Amino acid sequence: MITFILSIIALILGYLVYGKITEKIFGIKADRKTPAVAIADGVDFVGMDWKKVLLIQFLNIAGTGPIFGAIAGAMFGPAAFMWIVFGCIFAGAVHDFTVGMLSVRNDGASISEIVGKYLGKTPRYIMRVFSVVLLIFVGAVFVTTPAQVINTLVRMKDPNANVYTLCLVIIITYYVLATILPIDKLIGRIYPIFGAALIIMGVGIVVMLFIRGEMTQVPEFAFQNLNPARAQGAIMSHVFPFLFISIACGAISGFHATQSPLMARCLRNEKEGRKVFYGAMILEGIIAMIWAAAAMGHWNGIAGLAGAMKDLGGAAGIVTKSSTDLMGWVGGALAVLGVVACPITSGDTAFRSARLTIADSLKYDQKPLKNRFVIAIPLFVVGIALVLFAIKSAANFNTLWRYFSWSNQTLATIALWAVSAYLAKTGKIYWLTLIPATFMTAVVTSYFFAANECLGPALTKALGSSDATYTVSLIIGLALAIVLFALFIPLIAVKQKNSIKD
Repeated sequence: MITFILSIIALILGYLVYGKITEKIFGIKADRKTPAVAIADGVDFVGMDWKKVLLIQFLNIAGTGPIFGAIAGAMFGPAAFMWIVFGCIFAGAVHDFTVGMLSVRNDGASISEIVGKYLGKTPRYIMRVFSVVLLIFVGAVFVTTPAQVINTLVRMKDPNANVYTLCLVIIITYYVLATILPIDKLIGRIYPIFGAALIIMGVGIVVMLFIRGEMTQVPEFAFQNLNPARAQGAIMSHVFPFLFISIACGAISGFHATQSPLMARCLRNEKEGRKVFYGAMILEGIIAMIWAAAAMGHWNGIAGLAGAMKDLGGAAGIVTKSSTDLMGWVGGALAVLGVVACPITSGDTAFRSARLTIADSLKYDQKPLKNRFVIAIPLFVVGIALVLFAIKSAANFNTLWRYFSWSNQTLATIALWAVSAYLAKTGKIYWLTLIPATFMTAVVTSYFFAANECLGPALTKALGSSDATYTVSLIIGLALAIVLFALFIPLIAVKQKNSIKD
């Protein structure tokens, strides 16, 4: 309980202190016209009040990651709290703010174009494909997960009921409209409803955990309980790098780099950037903290959570059962709707971001409705195909989700390197993003060589043991991180010599 409370306080202080430091390093120009003012088009470039922009940004980035990911991360025990706090303050919020503000400075450019400008043409082309594939996959995942949660809730009341297909149709229809219509016509109006549901969920869960005394079941952080046993196998029990991949959206997420440009096109003034980008990430960290605590507290620690995950079929079952247990069926239903709001409000903007990323790369005007359909229709054809695949092959879909988790963190890593190059070229304190970029390089590389869905099995076969695989994976990950760091430092003098105007 003490660890949880101190972690919440740390997140708030992180926004007030480190958020201000980040803003100062980047350098805000309040008198500079933002894209929403300079190139308003009434569709994607639409100036809105910063409070509405904050709410949309928060709901855009808060998919199932800070909920399902936090529950998966809770299997590591209170170490999950530490990653959420430090990852959110020093990596995730910095990532979201700097990418968002770079988009503001570059006429609302997508992450692929930002990476291309500061890292070169080849990274630009790679990121165009990489980000669009990631966004389509996110959109497909966030069609299925809310439908699963709603169907689970309904079946708890009536075991014979099945509304899964109906939910899929409704969600896909909404996604099409949210992708095509001007951002202030649907997303800007419906998000306050989703936001209210999400707030009810968060406050309700925390209050009931304290009232029922279950917060006392949450383990306190200690160095001797960093690696509780996990059902996935011995190698998956290591905090590094598996915790840092399990909890992405609650700490740092490359998906956010695809979402921040959406709101960069709606800011009326640069001074609103810290409230929107840094602030939204801190709010997401708080949501992740709540669900990590609920997962450990309500299910009597790590062992109880592991059993519940097995009995209830994973995180979706944990969410639904925890909510109804803590708040009753009516209150639990409201809480679950708050959870459902998260993936829905990320899935809709995932497809919208994919449309804009393709349009930016092709220089294809999106003001005409016809042009929006030209890009959106193929996106949804592929997305629906993935949904059908997910329905038919849940096991393979779970594997694809783990690939997504790794891809997500890899995208964040690339974005941090791009921002580091920008800061160096403009003579600013590049350590702000260089340190988290180096750390995340070690994380994603180590994971790629150790994980079962990547090169782990092949490496284990060659080396003869999972322990050897883990050691070698760490060495490779750390070595690559050090090499990239060492290569970046000598380039700084050149970058600053050939500096660009900010």
